[in-house]
Amino acid sequence: MNSSTTGLIAGLLIAVAITTGGFLGFLLAIVLGGGGMLIGRQLAGEIDLGDVFAGRRRE
Repeated sequence: MNSSTTGLIAGLLIAVAITTGGFLGFLLAIVLGGGGMLIGRQLAGEIDLGDVFAGRRRE
């Protein structure tokens, strides 16, 4: 299991622990799962989130 999968599972488990269900719980699970996956991919070196959040630099 790589870091991306571990991050995704961790985010989904946190979402399940926080929420008790319903549509809002479903959306929260999606957001936290995606966030966990992004953090896992960052730690694995598959993507660089610094480039995404840095924006455009003007010279």
